[in-house]
Amino acid sequence: MGKYFGTDGFRGEANVTLTVEHAFKVGRYLGWYFGQEHKAKIVIGKDTRRSSYMFEYALVAGLTASGADAYLLHVTTTPSVSYVVRTEEMDCGIMISASHNPFYDNGIKVINGKGMKLEAEVEQKIEDYIDGVTGELPYATKENIGKTIDFSAGRNRYVGYLISLATRSFKDKTVALDCSNGSAFSIAKNVFDALGAKTLVINNEPDGTNINTNCGSTHIDVLCEFVKNHQVDAGFAYDGDADRCIAVDENGNVIDGDGIMYICGTYMKEQGQLNHDTVVTTVMSNIGLYRALEEKGIRTEKTAVGDKYVCENMMANGYCLGGEQSGHIIFSKHATTGDGVLTSLKMMEAMMEKKQPFSKLVQELRIFPQVLINVKVSDKQEAMNDEEVKTEADAVAKALEGNGRLLLRPSGTENLVRVMVEAETQEICQEMAERVAKKLEKYKA
Repeated sequence: MGKYFGTDGFRGEANVTLTVEHAFKVGRYLGWYFGQEHKAKIVIGKDTRRSSYMFEYALVAGLTASGADAYLLHVTTTPSVSYVVRTEEMDCGIMISASHNPFYDNGIKVINGKGMKLEAEVEQKIEDYIDGVTGELPYATKENIGKTIDFSAGRNRYVGYLISLATRSFKDKTVALDCSNGSAFSIAKNVFDALGAKTLVINNEPDGTNINTNCGSTHIDVLCEFVKNHQVDAGFAYDGDADRCIAVDENGNVIDGDGIMYICGTYMKEQGQLNHDTVVTTVMSNIGLYRALEEKGIRTEKTAVGDKYVCENMMANGYCLGGEQSGHIIFSKHATTGDGVLTSLKMMEAMMEKKQPFSKLVQELRIFPQVLINVKVSDKQEAMNDEEVKTEADAVAKALEGNGRLLLRPSGTENLVRVMVEAETQEICQEMAERVAKKLEKYKA
């Protein structure tokens, strides 16, 4: 990770740690970097945060000042930006979003010409420019100044693409969608309506400050209650930029990313569609998922936390399904990033083709109890390198060996150290996680 760019872009509180000056300079550098040999074409999308409009204009100013043309998708999802970059031969894409974070945070995600997260070496060059390490860049003048193009048609093409991927109609199915007052509000319902579902939508009235507030994939209990009260066949909750999805079965029970990978992985293997009979996960996936997939003859590979690393592994090895417990699921045949709405469609395909509800499709997956404690610290690396912390973590890991595990890691996007424990009982998880978390308290911010 760099000084500004973490595992999911440049993220921080708007106009505090991520300012309009930062956005302008990111635009300036990207416009110059991709426009050295031709006029750069760069597409921009944004979520529904109030500050997203401010950052959009700052980025556009930087891009056009460097001579690039800026194509605006307006409010849209991260995967739609990735899709447009790939299909419209853009040099890169920019998504303005802080994903599942509160509305006062925001972020700048840069997507390369292949529709994947920008390479670390280019991110480092942007950081060097922001910090004045490299020299000033020339301004475009006269006819070389870039122009801004309304490109909402690109978002509409993405909606059409999603609809085209469905294998059958959803007629006679009732589907609930929690759009998190975020990007999905302009896309998800249109897709499900077009496929014939009776679509019930909640949290789809963004006002600039209510994105992710007691709704969406990070507050899944809201959708669970809605499903229980409305006789729904399936529910799907998205995060602010709709690159992740958490599902809810017909009884109101949560199916997280691990459950989604189990349902889709086993279904795809049965259909002969699971390349190399392998699913790619991060180290955060539950032990229960690995055991259940193994019983079905499915291999797994583990990566560091971040859909960026999952995608890199999949592309390097020809795998077609991977993701995170948090709901970033990648179907590499159709997309190069996590896509919440696409994930919903693939889940519906498994339900429709197997003629079974989600509760049946996931019943052989036994999830181990898990406790995650996030400790807010002043210095992540100092906390991780503390000898008392490492000694206690080693002792807990040894105690859990064979019947559980400990994962201790710094957050890639926040000043947090995450302590995750899996074990056979909730009580053991809580006790072991608290032992390690207690050692981190000296570094609390």
